[in-house]
Amino acid sequence: MGNDFTSQTRRRYDRIAPFYDLMEGAVERRRFSAWRSRLTDRVRGTKVLEVGVGTGKNMPYYPKGAAVTAIDLSPRMLQKAQSRADKLSVDVELREMDVQQLGFADRSFDTVFATFVFCSVPDPVLGLMELRRVCKPDGRLLLLEHMRPENSFLGLVFDVLNPLVVRIMGANINRRTIENIQKADWMILKVEYLSGDVVRWIEAVP
Repeated sequence: MGNDFTSQTRRRYDRIAPFYDLMEGAVERRRFSAWRSRLTDRVRGTKVLEVGVGTGKNMPYYPKGAAVTAIDLSPRMLQKAQSRADKLSVDVELREMDVQQLGFADRSFDTVFATFVFCSVPDPVLGLMELRRVCKPDGRLLLLEHMRPENSFLGLVFDVLNPLVVRIMGANINRRTIENIQKADWMILKVEYLSGDVVRWIEAVP
């Protein structure tokens, strides 16, 4: 079943890749880009992994001097990311890979990060466990994620709307990401609320 969901997710993002940036253009300019910009200061070390690079929206904020490997499940998203890397002259290794089954050795990266990704990973806890495996013991996890609000009524609304949003955008809006991080045995250092309690910046260590 997991492989079925993974294949479905890949097909969905392949399908929306050509117009993905257009779909998020307004909110990207107004909110997301400012939140992404903190990566420049918070990503540490020389070996860095970005999960779910998508069309490469984080590339302008990669810290100078870092050797960044960026992965995505969708080949068509990776094509868009490569075009952006070429346009920005960003040196990044792009690889097609599933965060639920990373092809990297244990303790490979100083920083592992993702932005708006774990809403769409079929098994988010498994993906987060894989990130902990490839993160160095003194490394760090950085996440910018939207998730289910804590308010019981709003949480119910998100639950009801979730199937429709998944079909359109491929993202689950009712993920309990904080709980998932804890289930994957990360130690959370910081949670910052950026848009109510729906969008949060999270920092954790293995």
